[in-house]
Amino acid sequence: MNLILWRHAEAEEAAGPLGLTRNGDLQRALTRRGHQQAQACAKWLRAHAAPGIRVLCSPAVRARETAAALTPQPEIVRELVPGADVSTVLAAVGWPEGPDTIVVGHQPWLGRVASLLLAGSEMDWSVRKSGIWWLASRTRENEAQVVLRAVVNPEFL
Repeated sequence: MNLILWRHAEAEEAAGPLGLTRNGDLQRALTRRGHQQAQACAKWLRAHAAPGIRVLCSPAVRARETAAALTPQPEIVRELVPGADVSTVLAAVGWPEGPDTIVVGHQPWLGRVASLLLAGSEMDWSVRKSGIWWLASRTRENEAQVVLRAVVNPEFL
């Protein structure tokens, strides 16, 4: 399984007391720079990921807008909200047996997923806004392995 972790692009800051609520946080939209980041990363993904790859995203507006740069119909997955638990995220995406998937989500769980799969424990690894981490599962000599295929930061595109 190829699992591509894509952090949402730059979003507006939370405004006022409503912004501090769970619903207010979910309503934060991308900035103009965020839309540019999402478009650049989507272009890279179109060039490198398989056509028709499954795209899952958080219900947060900023994640949906990031995913929309790649596909008009991402699958919105409730379990991918900000603050999600790593085991919940991995179950939602079907790791490691599921179909190839791009998952658009949030820190800190994106970094924690990457660290768990690559290093064997949950650590607070940083994934830049609109950053892409491409992981793949494989079996070699009857041993399950995770391969880091790429890390792409939007400022290099």
